[in-house]
Amino acid sequence: MNPKTENACLKGAEFDNVDLGDARFHDVNLGGARFDDVSLAGAGFENVSLSGARISDANCSGMAIENACYDRMTINGILVTELLAAYDEVHGGKEDAET
Repeated sequence: MNPKTENACLKGAEFDNVDLGDARFHDVNLGGARFDDVSLAGAGFENVSLSGARISDANCSGMAIENACYDRMTINGILVTELLAAYDEVHGGKEDAET
């Protein structure tokens, strides 16, 4: 039987050397949480807010971001909206790049 936690306040909890593989999180507030030396390989995120989040020293190889809002998002200090606009200008837009 898998352990299940519902309607609980674990604010300020610390998890060290814990295996949460295949765990499911639904309607969970992780605002202000800090993740260090954490593997999210193969994780899926749907209907999440990463507004104001910061990712550094990360391996993003093979990562895909789809159907997202990129307002004020930067990669190495460059606005993603500017990067996408420059890509579209060189490649003639998304439709032409896919053919």
